[in-house]
Formats: sequence, structure tokens, C-alpha cells
Amino acid sequence: MIITGVALFLLVLTVSGVVSARRVRGDTANYLVAGRTLPAVLVAAVLIAQPVDSNATIGNADLSATFGFWAGAALPIGLALCLFLMGLFFAKRLRATNVVTLPEYFRNRFGRGIETVSSCLTVGSFAILLAGNLVALGFLLERFLGVSYTLGIMITVPLALLYTITGGMFASVYTGVAQVIVNVVAVFSLVIWVATTHGFSAPEGLGAGDFAQLTSAESGAVINWATIIALALGNLVAIDLMQRVFSARSPGAAQQACFTAAAGILVLCIPLSFVALAAVGIVGDAAGDGPILYTLLGQFAPTWLAIIVISGLLAATLTTVSGILLSTASVMVRNVFRIDEQAIVMTRRILRATRWWTLPMAALAAVVALRVPQTGILLTLSFDLLLASLVVPFILGLYWSRGGAAAATAAIVVGGTVRLTYFVLTPTIYGVDNTLLYFPNEWVSTAVDGWSTLLAGATSLVAYVVVALMTTPPAAPDEPETAVEAEPATLTAARP
Repeated sequence: MIITGVALFLLVLTVSGVVSARRVRGDTANYLVAGRTLPAVLVAAVLIAQPVDSNATIGNADLSATFGFWAGAALPIGLALCLFLMGLFFAKRLRATNVVTLPEYFRNRFGRGIETVSSCLTVGSFAILLAGNLVALGFLLERFLGVSYTLGIMITVPLALLYTITGGMFASVYTGVAQVIVNVVAVFSLVIWVATTHGFSAPEGLGAGDFAQLTSAESGAVINWATIIALALGNLVAIDLMQRVFSARSPGAAQQACFTAAAGILVLCIPLSFVALAAVGIVGDAAGDGPILYTLLGQFAPTWLAIIVISGLLAATLTTVSGILLSTASVMVRNVFRIDEQAIVMTRRILRATRWWTLPMAALAAVVALRVPQTGILLTLSFDLLLASLVVPFILGLYWSRGGAAAATAAIVVGGTVRLTYFVLTPTIYGVDNTLLYFPNEWVSTAVDGWSTLLAGATSLVAYVVVALMTTPPAAPDEPETAVEAEPATLTAARP
């Protein structure tokens, strides 16, 4: 019964994405950034849809149930803080540049070399983020459809590709609005059901009032703070976040949408941490049978509630998957291979290539998902890598006139090297065994888990500042603004 209800919802979702292809009409600007026509309320909906996915919901619940309230709540707190910072400092300025992808900003500010490097880094990190969503969907189909985890992932990928390839950003908008509505109903229904049937409780030491989770390293404080910081800053250079900002009809709409979405994420996701803690006592010994939220819904919740909640999670996840596939493919086409880069009017060849590039991106994410069957950890890891490499050049490039390609290169190389070195030498990733890429050694222990995130970001900042001061003379006060807006004419699509 549960899987039948969810399947019907999925059918409606997929059809809406395919129908949205009519809005594209062969125009690349329509496909990639929805024609830059979205009002603030729609941009806010897709911004909420971006993080309110299986990574931030299933991952939130699992981390809360295993490590405590603040371990899970760190995910939505970090993501909401990111959108608040985006609205406060960056959204209006970035939307005014009229670029289509984030690496185009890096090209205008630092040159083509940094454009290519930033493209590869963002695509690689987002393959990890996409994998986290596939993991949750694989577990969902395994639990409720009875198929294997591997087959569940193989089923999910074609569904996401179908409406992404046809509808582009308009597909993400339509499904994003639908999933926000469904998730609002689902979360509040779930909270009311838990409160009225079982009540809220938490295992000793794991509750919201156990602040040792934020103050004691032994209770995971370092990892929890590293999670918040990695998401708050690393997500600033998320290419799917940028694509949604670029889709706004005006800089003011982009800023307003960010503030609205920040509040929406907290309202939707924080209650799930309380539900997860209560679920530990409700499900008992079944807590170890996969994601705890799936166990609660599949074995203890009424069928109607399970259908609503799972449908909301599925819609959110497919919306995020669609946005990631679209943004990574557009970066590969526009910024790495530079197909028809000299064309003033964007061509159908670019549109066709972007659609085809979603295929290898989906395949790469599927490989990672099969290697690391984790949800929230993959979310944090993807932005962790961006924090270590691109965040410093992004922020200082906008607000400090000093620093060119040499400074950006230093920040990327130094910060990235430090983070990757600790990554392969540390036996855990945010408290979970490192099964992705670990080199057994006696030099680095689990004690550095979390600290390595902060250290990598700090070394990236130092490297940029030192090289900028040594190599670049002070520029005119308005130079950063001019540099960012250097090529708007070549980056804005014209209707055929």
C-alpha cells in the first residue's frame, strides 16, 4: 500500500517535469536558469528544495539517533546559515553579473585557468553530494519495494534523468514547489503523530539540552561545529545554489528568496531531529535496520502518514538530484569543454550537449553511492572539499581588490592539499568509517576528525592573503565590481 501511494505520487512528479519541457522551447537560458524570470517565492521554494532532501532529512535523522540532537541538527543549521549569508552579502551582487554558472565568475575575476580548476572541483564535489541522495533512495526502494540496494540506485537514476533532460530548471521549479507543499504537510503530520501517540523523549546524553555535544570533543563537539561551518561556508560555492540565485528575476528577488529559504529549512528540518530521538525508543531493537526514519514509517506509523512523508522525501530528493545533474552538466559544457563559447547567442548545440552530459554525471554519482552507503556524511564531505579550496577565492575575490590568479591558485592548492591529505590518512569521516579512500597509517588518528576541516579552510585563507600581498598592487576601489561584470553581454542568452 505504501509503495503504491508513493509510486502514484512519483508518476505525477515525473509527468510534471516532462511537461515542463514545453517551457524550454530550445532556449538555453530557459533550460539552465529558467529564463531569469522566477519571482522570489519560486526561487525560495527551489532553494528550500535543494537542501531539504534525503541528505538533510534521512541523514539528519540518522545522525541525531546515533550521535545526538546537535549532530543531526548541524545539517539544517549549517545550510540555513549559508542561505542567510548568501542573502546578506552575495545574492544581489552575483545575480547582477548575469553569468549562468559559478565558474564564469571565477573566469571573469581570476582568468580561464581558475575557471577550469573551479569547474573540476565543483563537479567532483557535487558527484559526492548527488551520491548521498542516491544512497537514501536506494535504501528507500530496498525497504519498501524489496529490491536490492544496488538495484534501487539503478532504478532511481533513469527517473531523475528523464525530467532533468527534458525540463531543465523549469522541471526543478515545478517539482520543487510541489515537494515544499508536501513536506510542510508531512513534517507537521509526523510531529503531531509522534507527540500524540508516543511523546518526545531522548536517550541519555543525546538530547537537545545536552550541550556537551557542542562543547566537548569527546561528545562530538568538534565534528558538529565542523559540520556547521563546512555547510555554512562550503555551500556558498554550490553550483546548484548559484543556478537558483541566477534564475531570479532580479537581484532583490534573489536576496529575498535566500532569507525566506533559510527560515523554511529550519522550520522543516529541525523537527526531524526531535522525531529521530523519539524514534530510538519507539522502534527499539529495530533501530539498526537501516535508516531509522524508514523503520519508523514502515513498521510503526499509519500507512497514510508513511505515504505523505516518503512522497515528500522522494520529491525533495529528485528535485535536488535534478538540480545537481543540470548544474554539473552545464559546467562541463560551458566551462570545461567550452562548446560554442564564441557564440553571442546561446546555441542549440549547447543545449543538446548539456542534456547528454547529465548521463556520465549520474553514472559517476552512482559509483560513489555504491562505495559509500551514507547520507548526511556525504552531504558534509562535498561542501567540506569546497570550503578547503574555493570559498576563500570566492569571498575575497568579491570583496578585496587585491589577489589575482596566483593568490587563487595558492588558496586552492594549499587548502585542497591539506584537506585531501588528512582525508586519506584519517580513519573516519565525520565520525563514520572512511570506506571511500583511506590509507592505513600510524600517524593520523580519529582525533583530527573535524579539526582537519577547520585547518584546511584556515590554510587556504592564509595562502591567499600572503600571495595577494606579495604579488598584486592595490587596485582601484571599483575594480572587483568591474571585473565581475566584465562579460555580461556574452553570457546573457537571447531568444531565437
